[in-house]
Amino acid sequence: MVLAQVIGHATSTIKHPSFEGFRFVLTQLLGADKKTPDGDVVLAIDTLQAGMGQKVILNLDGKAARDVIKDDKSPIRYFVIGLVDE
Repeated sequence: MVLAQVIGHATSTIKHPSFEGFRFVLTQLLGADKKTPDGDVVLAIDTLQAGMGQKVILNLDGKAARDVIKDDKSPIRYFVIGLVDE
């Protein structure tokens, strides 16, 4: 699990069939100080309706992400598992 900040939302007209009906957010991974960007921007499934600029907890386990969307062949890896209340 890692801390990240939502920096955008993704919209696509053509996507992997396993992504149908799911909302995606662009997230910037954050460092130990919870403020400094640390790592790449990643695309994550968001079932919790995170808002722009909100800090979230991401799960990096691809198997767990595939379990969330119920498709063992999906290319997804990241998903939002919590919203940070500040």
